Amino acid sequence: MNTHKSEKFHVTTKTEDGVCTVYLRGELDLSVAADFRLVMEPLVEDTALNLAINMKELKYIDSTGIGILLSILKARHGLAVKFTVEEVPPHIQKLFDMTGIAKFFASQENSH
Repeated sequence: MNTHKSEKFHVTTKTEDGVCTVYLRGELDLSVAADFRLVMEPLVEDTALNLAINMKELKYIDSTGIGILLSILKARHGLAVKFTVEEVPPHIQKLFDMTGIAKFFASQENSH
């Protein structure tokens, strides 16, 4: 298990049974975007692993964070490897629904 954290944002990764789960906690916004991209880049490119992002403890996400998730989705789709988003809190799910991106993550979740 690897952990990367700042005062307001934590990323923990755990790999088990061919799935790398990335646990997000706190606030994913512009101020932590560069760090989050650095953590995610090697994981996104690892085609040997399925990739899942768990948002259970994510309190806030801004447009920069959403943009990163969409770029991960696009990259994983291009590599033809699995990417899922799990345990999205209701307030973040509402944002995903309002912005129209929920359908992209939902279709990924349902492709188990």
